[in-house]
Amino acid sequence: MPLTGDVDDLAAAAFDGDRRALARLITIVEEGRPGASRALGLAYPRSGRSYRIGITGAPGAGKSTLTDGLITALRRSDGPVAVLAVDPTSPFSGGAVLGDRVRMQDHASDPGVYIRSMASRGHLGGLSSAAPKGLTLLDAAGFPYLLIETVGVGQDEVEVADAADTTVVVVTPGWGDGVQAAKAGILEIGDVFVVNKADRPGVDDAVADLRTMLAMGGERPWAPPILTTVASRGAGVTEVLDAVLAHRAHLEAGGLEEGRRQRRRGELRSALAAALARRSAAAADSPEHRRLVALVEAGQLDPWTAAEHLLGAVASG
Repeated sequence: MPLTGDVDDLAAAAFDGDRRALARLITIVEEGRPGASRALGLAYPRSGRSYRIGITGAPGAGKSTLTDGLITALRRSDGPVAVLAVDPTSPFSGGAVLGDRVRMQDHASDPGVYIRSMASRGHLGGLSSAAPKGLTLLDAAGFPYLLIETVGVGQDEVEVADAADTTVVVVTPGWGDGVQAAKAGILEIGDVFVVNKADRPGVDDAVADLRTMLAMGGERPWAPPILTTVASRGAGVTEVLDAVLAHRAHLEAGGLEEGRRQRRRGELRSALAAALARRSAAAADSPEHRRLVALVEAGQLDPWTAAEHLLGAVASG
């Protein structure tokens, strides 16, 4: 099918396996172009079939290298794999710095692998505000597995757990203050823990530290395994995939669908907040908005009451 600018045609082609159409559709949604809502409306009923694996951790932990190894391991079963790699935003173009696609270039000629980089655009939490939309499109395109790699901004990348079915947390020997990591929630979101670069000194200490911290968190329905890898050599990657698949089996025996319902509710809350923010920005030049702002600036009205009035005006506008 020739690719036209019509979103319905692009969606039909993308969902039928046309990778060029899929790329154009993701760009429309990521950049908020005309037709973005229509594309998501077409994709959402088709989504919910992919298994999502999140890969997070501090910068330099080897997330991209591990992701590359997991692609290879998953492709051995001949199923297609999609990767959404959230990269830092380029200060020049505003787009993604494509470091992850460079590292995964060995898969570039494989028609069963689709890799998309998405700029974080300053969004905190390790993902991008457009990432859930991109994942919906990839899911609707029929990929059995979606790998989600976070931007790597530090130890506070807990947002990926809301987007993934299984979250893999990657650390390295000498990974830092375990107490700070626990405070940040990184230990709470992990379903599989990987100590990468295990050929370096301190790997046993890192494993022991993780084990102690996890034990302090009490019992869980799923006991997260702690694995060691040297992802640059492929060592231990198969064991990581086995652990992910074991976690999937655990979820499918009980809470997988409930977890996905929670994710959809979370996506609705985020979408509602974003919609209200857009409408609030659009109403910022209204006389009522300026009047309330002036009252707050003069100390005659508290910001919380003003916010309630503004929210009511936006909701009824």
